[in-house]
Amino acid sequence: MANFYFDEATGLSLDFNGLQKPLDLAANAELLQKAQANMQALEGGAIANPDEQRMVGHYWLRAPQLAPTPEICQEIEQVQAAIWQFAEQVHSGRILGCTGQPFRNVLVVGIGGSSLGPVFVSEALQSPTDRLRLFFIDNTDPDGMDMVLGRLEAELAQTLVIVISKSGGTVETQNGLVEVRSFFAKHDLNFFANAVRVTQKGSPFDTAPDADKWLASFPMWDWVGGRTSVLSAVGLLPLALQGVDCRQLLAGAAKCDELSRQPAAQNPALLLALAWHSLSGGQGGTSMAVLPYKDRLQLFAKYLQQLIMESIGKEFDLAGRKVRQGLAVFGNKGSSDQHSYVQQLVAGPENVFVTFIEVLRDRANTIHQPIVRDESTSGDYLQAFMLGTSKALRDHGKNSFIITVRDVNPFNVGMLIALFERAVGFYASFVGINAYHQPAVEFGKKAAGEIIALKNRLLAEMSKQPGVFQPADFWAEQTAADPALVWHLLRHLAANGDAAVKTQAVLEFAGVER
Repeated sequence: MANFYFDEATGLSLDFNGLQKPLDLAANAELLQKAQANMQALEGGAIANPDEQRMVGHYWLRAPQLAPTPEICQEIEQVQAAIWQFAEQVHSGRILGCTGQPFRNVLVVGIGGSSLGPVFVSEALQSPTDRLRLFFIDNTDPDGMDMVLGRLEAELAQTLVIVISKSGGTVETQNGLVEVRSFFAKHDLNFFANAVRVTQKGSPFDTAPDADKWLASFPMWDWVGGRTSVLSAVGLLPLALQGVDCRQLLAGAAKCDELSRQPAAQNPALLLALAWHSLSGGQGGTSMAVLPYKDRLQLFAKYLQQLIMESIGKEFDLAGRKVRQGLAVFGNKGSSDQHSYVQQLVAGPENVFVTFIEVLRDRANTIHQPIVRDESTSGDYLQAFMLGTSKALRDHGKNSFIITVRDVNPFNVGMLIALFERAVGFYASFVGINAYHQPAVEFGKKAAGEIIALKNRLLAEMSKQPGVFQPADFWAEQTAADPALVWHLLRHLAANGDAAVKTQAVLEFAGVER
């Protein structure tokens, strides 16, 4: 039985006493041994993604000496050195913006793994002493892009743009790039003099005709997936420019990797994965609420959603059997959630368990803390709310556990990233799925392309009959399309001022009442 893990050197602890049944290492010995063997093979360079015939090596990013070839080790070290040098040159003013002024801001254009990790770490480690301010465009929402660009407009010439696209084919990132370039052009500024790209060598982005115009380029590798890329140039470049101690971020991840190569009872990531397996029964349909009791970590659950759900949410296992695996992740921060969905966590269905994230250090200055009430500080109350919620869950037959770090600093954030990355790998081994591919992600992208094509067909049909206004089902018949899709497309076009579309053309379609 293993109900508690503690590493004195780092301060990392995992308290499983909130589980209704203790973790049973003996009963799961064979499962644990297999998972560790699989992880060892993965770190050794085995083809861990059979769909794409590639290795999975994000662990090498924080320990290049473990890479399976000297060439990969050297590449990692060279890229990291280039990032540190570039950031130092920007900070010192040796690299200036298009008008000869020092940079004050960084705008990151990316989506999914190219933004979620960097956004989480940037907010967690932000400081009044940051060298540059980070902004993100991580969607193809025009209004959202306008809001971000509006904040940067006065200092656009002093804004360094980082465009991140591993394949070069991610539509949302391409759209963001076009929008940002257009904004620079609108202000008569040289975009390329302020722009850096991160992409895989040989990608369409890497080999584009304007490839030599960029201020700088940094590589990604096919053995690093998007959701595990935060410790590659994807995250290290913007975070180093912000002023984050990225060497400590890497050191924390490397230390957690080291701890997670230990035997089961001393292996935090393996114990975490075993808790997931015990609470889910190795089946899909279970949910995990992640509640960090620290404002700095409020985006941790959002980051973990992609890391865990994209890795574990699989229709088929490695043997080709339909299994519908998954672990749904949601969460925000404590104690805010005591006033939102903790009511349901305690009193509602039993298909949810809770992961509390505790930070021991309350604030930077712990010497002068006001007593707010009952001879206690605000931090005392924050911990009391967390422990009280944990007790309430246990008393109501619900499961939870507590992960604790001493402080929110680069080392500990690196540890948390590595802890969950490795737990995902171990859990995938337990249930026999491929954690490192994501075929279902492409389904929606393909359908989106088909809808754009339908929109263009609609406009072409309508241009043949200018001034003729018909209900949506008429145009659906003309284009052999679903009337509901046509209705939505026409409403959107009308709302955005398309001259070929009038409101009366979209008021109704077959089967829908007004």
